[in-house]
Amino acid sequence: MHYGLSEEHHMIADTVRKFVENEIYPHEDMVERTGEVPHELAEEIKNKTKELGFYACNFPESVGGAGLNHLEFALVERELGRGSMALTHFFGRPQNILMACEGDQIERYLLPAVRGDRMDALAMTEPGAGSDVRGMKCTARRDGGDWVVNGTKHFISGAEHADFIIVCIATGEDQTPKGPKKRITAFLVDRGTPGFTIRDGYKSVSHRGYKNMILEFDDCRLPDAQVLGEVDGGFEVMNTWLYATRITVAAFCVGRARRVFDHALTYSAEREQFGQPIGKFQGVGFQIADMITEIDAADLLTLAAADRLDRGLPANREIASAKLYASEMLARVTDAALQIHGGMGLMDDYPIERFWRDARVERIWDGTSEIQRHIISRDLLRPLGA
Repeated sequence: MHYGLSEEHHMIADTVRKFVENEIYPHEDMVERTGEVPHELAEEIKNKTKELGFYACNFPESVGGAGLNHLEFALVERELGRGSMALTHFFGRPQNILMACEGDQIERYLLPAVRGDRMDALAMTEPGAGSDVRGMKCTARRDGGDWVVNGTKHFISGAEHADFIIVCIATGEDQTPKGPKKRITAFLVDRGTPGFTIRDGYKSVSHRGYKNMILEFDDCRLPDAQVLGEVDGGFEVMNTWLYATRITVAAFCVGRARRVFDHALTYSAEREQFGQPIGKFQGVGFQIADMITEIDAADLLTLAAADRLDRGLPANREIASAKLYASEMLARVTDAALQIHGGMGLMDDYPIERFWRDARVERIWDGTSEIQRHIISRDLLRPLGA
């Protein structure tokens, strides 16, 4: 990586950070209290993002996006990480997998998503298939000229606001020496399609207002026109366009950790015990030193992985390392910040208890810490024949 960010990089980060501070922070307590984002507020955030020129900034200029590269987009996600996910969702970063749209799909799905006229969501996870994507039981079978879909998806973020969902579904099975292997196809499914239901999911302690939804398919008929990419080519589509999504989680964790750190640093300087600021006590001061060191390390890991992608270099291990380290770093930093705040850290007078709760899910979604360690170790051992 070429160390050091350019003036343009700093401008991107500063612009997004100010947006989050001015347009997101003021509404966080309300979302935390109610667990809802009012439609009017969601539209306001979306429209202000468009005015800023950052809506769909992760898409190329050729389709109407801002055309940011991976490093620049990581900076955007890092600053958005400072704010409530329920609110920053409307900053608008459609799924890159929509770049696989062809023919009429471009006008029906890709371009409206980039313009902000339609919102999307991505559905892979099922009650019995999380990290094991090939274990999914939601299936589509041929019936005449259509596909008939049956099954359930859960933990689907953003589906309550989505006009359509990109759904990965099993469309067949191959027998291999290691046992049956599902063939996966991606489909574009419109809200309101007969046989397709979106309902509330589970109540989570992390990221209130950023809901997880359950999708149910009951003899839902989809024509071939709804297939995204090739039939049975779902993994190819996912590997092509979802390769870098773990970078966004890592970047989010860095941004959130920096916000948490700012609270801990200020409290350490202002809170007095035994006649002096608690930051002067080695037990607190050393925690502050460890926190910023880990945050900076995670930041560099994340930006370095994004930079490798921009230079066309293999980055699977580096992305996994960034996601693993940044998400676990956030857990340690939020826990240390809560400890520094003492009993008040657990009270909702301060946002620390919220940051602490929110941090827990980052080690689970978009590939658990265990999956990231598997990716890293496999990358290192395979060249040695192990």
